[in-house]
Amino acid sequence: MHRTTAPVPTPVTVVWDWNGTLRDDVKDHLDALNATLPDLGISPITLERYRAEHRTPIRAFYDALLDRVLDDQQWHDADAAFQRELAQHPVRLQPGARDLMLGLRARGIRQSLLSLSLHDRLLTEVRAVGITGLLDRVDGRHEPVVGSKAPAMARHLAALGPATDPARTLVIGDTVDDALAALSVGAVPVLHTRGLHSPERLATAGVPVADSLKDAVDMGLAIINSTGPEPR
Repeated sequence: MHRTTAPVPTPVTVVWDWNGTLRDDVKDHLDALNATLPDLGISPITLERYRAEHRTPIRAFYDALLDRVLDDQQWHDADAAFQRELAQHPVRLQPGARDLMLGLRARGIRQSLLSLSLHDRLLTEVRAVGITGLLDRVDGRHEPVVGSKAPAMARHLAALGPATDPARTLVIGDTVDDALAALSVGAVPVLHTRGLHSPERLATAGVPVADSLKDAVDMGLAIINSTGPEPR
């Protein structure tokens, strides 16, 4: 009598977002934005308004805040000023993020990072906080303007290799666009409330939302493993 061997599940992969997710920088983004707004003719905004109205592409965010369309030179100057201001803030991870990543690695769960931050800057920031070795792949933005993360998500999963099953891929992010990008490739998105979008905005995505990175990971892995055993 032959014993049937159960198929070995494909590995679980966690794809992290960077700004507002692994990187604790929501206040930094607000401060950098507010430093640019007086030169454009409006007063600084509150964190609540930032999280309620933030969107991609960022140029559209500026247009909405100003209630007018910036010309190319105005946008170039505003973005350059924003980037200079943001660069003044030290790179720091969300509380508990490193230990969470180390725990996932110990469980044999692959991790990668996908961001719409400029690629070279992203690599520098990730190295600065010492997590490069915990990530199988780090991808940032190469194009000057990006309206959606979905195309980058498809390229990122393809680059991770044929062993990457979207249905066993957990995307952890902090914006509605992170959820839409995950859903576009058949991955499992879970959003957390400590990032660039308010909880009310996140709720409109129609995907699970958690109040911490750990809860987001636990929730997402439970969803994935409900369809099969966790790899050991």
